[in-house]
Formats: sequence, structure tokens, C-alpha cells
Amino acid sequence: MSEENANWTRRSDDVIIGTYARYPATMVKGKGCILTDADGKEYLDCLAGIAVCSLGHCHPVVSHAICAQANELVHVSNLYYTAPQTELAEMLIANSFADRVFLANSGAEANEAAIKLARICAGPDRYGIISLAGSFHGRTLATMAATGQLKLHEGFEPMPEGFSHAPFGNLNVLEAMITDQTCAIMCEPLQGEGGVRLLEIEYLKGIQDLCRKHDLLFILDEIQTGIGRTGTFFAYEQLGIVPDIMTVAKALGNGVPIGAMLTKKELAASFVPGTHGSTFGGNPVAAAAAVATLKIVLEKGFLDEVQQKGDYLYNGLKSLASRFPLLASGVRGMGLIQGLVLTDKGIEQGTDIVNRIFARGVLINFAGNTALRFLPPLIISREEIDRLLTTLAEVLAECAE
Repeated sequence: MSEENANWTRRSDDVIIGTYARYPATMVKGKGCILTDADGKEYLDCLAGIAVCSLGHCHPVVSHAICAQANELVHVSNLYYTAPQTELAEMLIANSFADRVFLANSGAEANEAAIKLARICAGPDRYGIISLAGSFHGRTLATMAATGQLKLHEGFEPMPEGFSHAPFGNLNVLEAMITDQTCAIMCEPLQGEGGVRLLEIEYLKGIQDLCRKHDLLFILDEIQTGIGRTGTFFAYEQLGIVPDIMTVAKALGNGVPIGAMLTKKELAASFVPGTHGSTFGGNPVAAAAAVATLKIVLEKGFLDEVQQKGDYLYNGLKSLASRFPLLASGVRGMGLIQGLVLTDKGIEQGTDIVNRIFARGVLINFAGNTALRFLPPLIISREEIDRLLTTLAEVLAECAE
């Protein structure tokens, strides 16, 4: 690490709480799929800020929308109406099952809103929410309690009451966990943090059927999969299900913090003034960025290209799994969220593989202690995908020796 990067690292470590294990690079510039650090080294970003910068870094249309709105109105609170907020909600409704939207600042906040809505709709005696083992729903206390990774609970107990986690893939056990206190089942269509683990269509339909049978609300967390990541605007469009409540965030503002909870008006009616709120939720600048982002994602042909590039990446990773069977056992994902599933030997080297690829100027990560995860900007070119695959092949060859 050069002196410039080292200087920023020292300064940062002296003042910022160490809740992240950071890589030794201070990013100072981004354009498209390329990030540049303080030393001028360039990186092919195949994480997109963890599924956030789906249009790439500093997309000119989104940047213009941010600057234009910042010159007009930055913040007034939700005591007043604003045009960008309304336009964003209209776009989300026009392209989903929903007809009401609550705007927040993050995925965790969107999930908090979903949890609160489910509970207030069900009434005081029905508060239980069942989620799945391996899930990830956020790091606030409530969303962490909903998260089915007990290692994330350690040190923060007792968890808020009313959350339980069903074994992944077992509908019979899930149904047996439903009680008179249960109000909702919450899941992701694909567990990103859990290792790019798909929920099969029949399993998801089974969860929806259980909700209908037992008069429960079906909450779908599309924070990582929504806004085009899987090749459709929302993943549920491909899966034959329709949730009662859905959450989105990450890619919604292409890097500007914003989240949303979507639902039907009959359920939304339980939220009245004073039941929920957010000082910054739907901030005009964030909402303007989101409107600009959605207009591009919804352009004719954009999502078709995502599907095609997703297939291209999948096939390339599948070829690598065949070439390096000692390290990789297969590929799973949807669209441009793909995971190279590692064998036991590969898992032992998962972090090292990511570090070696980072040293070569490509950014990926190791998810769920199971799979190498690839979340490139949706605008990535096939040439850039080839660079990713070539670099990954080089590293896998070294690690297989």
C-alpha cells in the first residue's frame, strides 16, 4: 500500500469506529464500472457497492438529477408534499403489485416499516413473524432479530420478542411453527448475504399458500434483488408469487441512500399520522435520484440486456466450476446476482481468493461462507465480464495448485 492510501487508512482508523474490515484502498473516483483509489489504481467493480450502484458510478443522468434537485430544494421534512417523492411513489406503484408506498432511508428502515405494518394490521395479540434460516434483513434490533443468522445476534441479546426462524426449504416445519400469535412470514426471493441461495419457485409458492391458509401477511424482502438486479424490475415477477408487503432499497437511488416499503391500500390504511415516520424518508434529492434511476432501468430493452448478460456471466462461471472442481461445485443466481458455490477446499480459501482478485484490480466478495458473490453494475459490458472471468480463472488456478 502506497503512502497516499496508507495516510488515509491511518486517519480513518483514528476516527471511525471499526465496524468494517476494510480493504487497503481509499476510493476517490468512480465512473461506470471502474473505481479509482487514492494512488490512481483502477478496479473493475463487480460488487456495485453491494448491489447499489446498478447504473454504475456517477451515471451522468442520475448525477444531473441530484445536482438539479439540490439547487432547488434539499429538505423540508414530511410535513409537506414534494414533487420528487410523489413522482417516485407513482413509478413504484405503476410497476408493481402495490398501490401505497412508504419511503425510508435504507433497507433496514424499509424492513422496520414492514414489520410494524404487519403487526399493527394483525392487532395486539398477533405479533409473531417467521423468517428463514440464513436470511438477512438488516442490523437494527428488530431487523436483526428477523435475520436468520444467529451469529449476528451474539452480544446484543435479548433480541426483541416475536421472531423465529424456520429451517430453509422445509414447508412442513414452517407450518408447524405457525401459532395463534403469528402475523406474517418474511423472506427474500434469493438470500444474497446467505450465499446467493435461491428459494425454489415451488417453495416460495408454498410460503405464499401458507400465508393465505393461515391468514398471515406475506412480506417479501427485495432489497438486494429489486430494481432490475434479477432481469425483471422485481424478482417476484419471475416467481409466480405476489406479496402483501415488499421492501426495496439498495439500487433504488443508485448510491443515494433511500428505501421503500410497498403494500396495498387496505393494509396501508393501518398506518395513520403518528404510527410511523421518518425525518429524511423520501428526501427530495434522494427521491430525484431514484426517479432518474428508475427511468433508465425501465427503458425498453434494458432489463432484457440484464438477463442476457446474466446468462453470459452464469455460463462463464459454470465453465470455471467445471475447470476447477476442487474449489467450486456449481453456480446459482438470477440475472446479475450470481454466486460461484465453493467446495470445502474452496471455502477454506474463500477470503484469500477475494483478496487475490482485489490485488489484481477486481472487486467481488465471499458471501455466507459459501459462495463467491458477483453483483456488477447492470451496465457492465461483456468485455468487462470477460475481464472478471479471466482474472478469476488466474486466481483459481493459483489456489488449486
